[in-house]
Amino acid sequence: MKLSAVNELRAVIHLFAAEHRQRAWLGAGVAALTVLSGMALLGLSGWFITATAIAGLNVALAFAFDVFMPSAGIRLLAMGRTGLRYAERLITHDTTLAVLADLRVRLFRGWAGPEAARRLLARPAQLLFRLTADIDALDSVYLRVMVPMFAATMAALATGIALAFIDAWLGLSVGLWLLGSGLGIALAVAWRARDIARRRYHMLEALRARSIDLVAGQTELLMHGRLSAQSDKLQKADARMAEADDALNHLESLSGMAYAIAGVAMLCGTLLWTAALVEQGVIGTPVAALALLLVLTATEPFSALRRGALEWGRTLLAARRLAERVQESECAVAAGAFSSNTFAVRLDAIAGDPAGAAATGLPYLHDLSLHIRHGERVALIGHSGAGKSTLMAIVAGELPVQEGMVAVAAHTLLTQRTELFQDSVRDNLLLAAPQADDATLWGALRQAGLADTIAATPGGLDTRLGEGGLGLSGGQARRLALARAFLREVPLWLLDEPTEGLDHVTAGDVLARLRHALDLEQRAGRARAILIATHVRREAMLADRIVQMRKGVIVADTRRGEALFDALLDTLRAD
Repeated sequence: MKLSAVNELRAVIHLFAAEHRQRAWLGAGVAALTVLSGMALLGLSGWFITATAIAGLNVALAFAFDVFMPSAGIRLLAMGRTGLRYAERLITHDTTLAVLADLRVRLFRGWAGPEAARRLLARPAQLLFRLTADIDALDSVYLRVMVPMFAATMAALATGIALAFIDAWLGLSVGLWLLGSGLGIALAVAWRARDIARRRYHMLEALRARSIDLVAGQTELLMHGRLSAQSDKLQKADARMAEADDALNHLESLSGMAYAIAGVAMLCGTLLWTAALVEQGVIGTPVAALALLLVLTATEPFSALRRGALEWGRTLLAARRLAERVQESECAVAAGAFSSNTFAVRLDAIAGDPAGAAATGLPYLHDLSLHIRHGERVALIGHSGAGKSTLMAIVAGELPVQEGMVAVAAHTLLTQRTELFQDSVRDNLLLAAPQADDATLWGALRQAGLADTIAATPGGLDTRLGEGGLGLSGGQARRLALARAFLREVPLWLLDEPTEGLDHVTAGDVLARLRHALDLEQRAGRARAILIATHVRREAMLADRIVQMRKGVIVADTRRGEALFDALLDTLRAD
């Protein structure tokens, strides 16, 4: 295995070794005890049956032979093995599910880092695949590799030690053969299956993505005459995945045959060895039967490694995809990480570029500094391409900076695109304030001018919305987003063209409600700052300070009452 592959798995294994170490070791230990109890059960049963048969040939031995202790031991091992098997499944699966849950949390935190969400939006099918298939693929690390390998190693050592009491060389030979053949076959299978498993995994992802494209975009595909071509691409992906499945099934059959041959060879060797010891009078027939049955069961734990070996390539691929996001990202801008009695936003000599512009080597923003005090209302203006969106993304924590210092207070972002979920009105609002009661939610709706609309629906706050807020008009959806913003008790609002796409009346109402809310908070002594990126006069009128950008730099900074303020307002698009 390459060193890079080990490094990629290190972050995943660390969750088992550090955060869930006790449960992980407990699960592996119980699995080993389960295997050992099964081996002991079969070995003791073989010894008992053989000894009983021999004792039955002699009347004196029959009366002297103790059948109670061995039979009690067999019952104990049988019941213990059943209980251990249940405990093993319970502990190992519980540990695995806990680790996968932690991985999903860390993955979400990684995606909260600058620019991560933008990259995911370009290929949204990957988001679901990373959260489901990639995470689930990592269950093989513990369930199908770590636990079976530990149990098999313990079984090999126990078999070698047990047979060493019969004959030292026999125990050493069997132990080395078990470890060498058992682990060697698993490694060979993992090596051969690595590329096949990866190819199957890629085809599965392609099959899902192409199926979604075919279903969701069938109208566009039909209009452009590409429906048949998309169907052909889907069939090709399915055919290639079927080929990979056949190859993996063939390899699994070969591995099963290899384990069977290794087991039979070891059993034959043990049979000849113990037969010679019986002939020499070193051991009796019951002991020979015990040795043979121990060897017979010792290969079973290694067979359990086959599945993990076949999926090893898939596991490595999933680990490689998730490795950079498993560790918690250190974001340059973190909500709540900046606390200042003076500034809500403080940017000092920053340089940043949007996605794709980094290849040019020229930062999109050049040595830019901007300070916004608590309670200030700042409008950010400039022509398209001036850098407004880049600056807003940096302040919101969606884009990293290459140079300079960024410090931003806890904030909420309201954009021209309303992000609503296929859920109830209540749950869409609770995203902003999970502990809010119904009275608080209705207050926010009244403040946003949506209370009467929601009250008129049969479900009220429990009214279900469709995907993207389906069921509400554009203006109603924007008001619901505004109500959600009102629920966020943060000192800074970031508004990115919040009324774009709304009609004149609705836009004016939304802005009036924003202004009213800000004025109420100001009179109450809670100074909330706003930074609004706009090219519309009605939105800029909300501000008391205008900052103009051009080609990535600030070219003007003026306040209400100054001549430049009114002049810049006149350059904006009229309502």
